[in-house]
Amino acid sequence: MRRRSAEKRPVIADPKYGDETISRFVNRLMVDGKKSVAERILYKALDLVVTRVKSGEQGEGEEGTGSGGQSRAVILLNKALQNVSPMVEVRSRRIGGATYQVPVEVPSNRRQALGIRWLIVAASKRGERGMILRLAAELADAVAGRGEAVKKREDTYRMAKANQAFAHFKV
Repeated sequence: MRRRSAEKRPVIADPKYGDETISRFVNRLMVDGKKSVAERILYKALDLVVTRVKSGEQGEGEEGTGSGGQSRAVILLNKALQNVSPMVEVRSRRIGGATYQVPVEVPSNRRQALGIRWLIVAASKRGERGMILRLAAELADAVAGRGEAVKKREDTYRMAKANQAFAHFKV
């Protein structure tokens, strides 16, 4: 018999922007418990993205910091995550000796977790020197709708679309 599932612990908002998404990103980026290093990498990468995107497109209407900690960096990170996060994915389901790839809708918390993970993995595979530049470049690409993480999302969607015939085998 299964034990009860573990309760979700609340995520504490990050100190600089007061945003839970950034805090989740930092926690995922962290290696060997070095949170201050992960925070420094993300904050500097976000600063680079803000300057790159600001120089690339003038007058979008979102300037400086708004109320509730909605700064330009938080808005850009959310836009990048929105462009990377998958809406559907395939799950394996074994029926009658055969394994089918069944497309299912992704819950919002898993959607965000996959988006963060794909951004970090894609950034670490890039060729720039240092994780700050890699992450900044990947975030800028994700905001623009290109890059390895966006490609991963499109591949996931394509696989779900190809296996739409098995959608009646709900997981």
